[in-house]
Amino acid sequence: MIGHDHLGPEKLIEVYDSKTGMHGFLVIDNTWLGVAKGGLRITPTVTQEEVFHLARTMTYKNALAQLPFGGGKSGVIANVKKISFEKKLELVRSFSRAIKDLCPAIYVAGPDVNTGEREMAEFVKANGSLKSATGKPADMCVKPGVECGIPHEFGSTGFGVVQATLVSIAALGKSIKDLKVAVAGFGNVGTFVVGLLNKEGAKVVAISDSEGTTYNPTGLNIHKVFDTKKEKGSVAANPDGENLPSDDIYTLPVDILIPAALGSVVTDKNVEGVKAKIIIEAANIAIRPDAELVLHKKGVLVVPDIVANAGGVISSYAEYRGYNPKKMFKLVERKIKRNVKIVLDKSKREDITPREAALKIAIERLNRSKPRR
Repeated sequence: MIGHDHLGPEKLIEVYDSKTGMHGFLVIDNTWLGVAKGGLRITPTVTQEEVFHLARTMTYKNALAQLPFGGGKSGVIANVKKISFEKKLELVRSFSRAIKDLCPAIYVAGPDVNTGEREMAEFVKANGSLKSATGKPADMCVKPGVECGIPHEFGSTGFGVVQATLVSIAALGKSIKDLKVAVAGFGNVGTFVVGLLNKEGAKVVAISDSEGTTYNPTGLNIHKVFDTKKEKGSVAANPDGENLPSDDIYTLPVDILIPAALGSVVTDKNVEGVKAKIIIEAANIAIRPDAELVLHKKGVLVVPDIVANAGGVISSYAEYRGYNPKKMFKLVERKIKRNVKIVLDKSKREDITPREAALKIAIERLNRSKPRR
């Protein structure tokens, strides 16, 4: 259900192109802080309601990160496993043309599920403005060496998740080297999370993808897992780990669980089996609200998506401002560390969940920026 309140949504847009078969949605939730910012996803099940909820999440996420962006999101209905890559790009171009009047005037697109730098390149070409999307290829510049793209393939979201993890561990007086970590999802976010945590000295004991989970309680050889994924197509084929079903990763005996792919993976059906003491939401809405309350009562620290995975949108802001990748990573680190600490301090001080604390802070910042009519 799409709910309407004092924040929005401001615009609900549905577009269709009979020539290409493109059927898409755009939700402009709130623009009090600036143009609406949020990614374009392509899935066979995306709906306007789903896009609305994601747009509202972006409203909160951008406010929490103190970015001059509002909240928006877009989606196109298509099963990328059943169409050619060129057909997918055709749908992206068609969608971009359909919302051209709104981009970048009040909406700026970016990568999301099943979209990346190549899709963003096609989006801006069809739109006619390099400012209409972020996450573009690094060689797509206003002029050579100036205001170039910063693709999410550089790992900004995963990098931010790791910063959130380190701050959360420090808040509990622990060291990353003493803790066992499970990372659910081995796509763009999960691969960077695994690689960076390994460099920090963490003991990554479980990694999953859509085909299964590889688990070794003494610690996985990360380089071998990467090689296995590349050669065999799934981490589950790793010869040095136990092969388990994908969903088993959420209830393994670990200290830190990082869901980094799908939403709604911890629910009322498996929450009682969760053994992790810290959960960092690298994926959007990875934990169902009712399950999150159960975890809070159990003393599990859940760092919510709207602060933990904001590295992607912070990177988008850096690209929008014309920063280089080095400056972008510094900005992500500074903002994530600062905001995670603020959220955790408020959560502890007021005895509320970190998500409640994050939402309170975001709404306070939004209300301060509300335009006077």
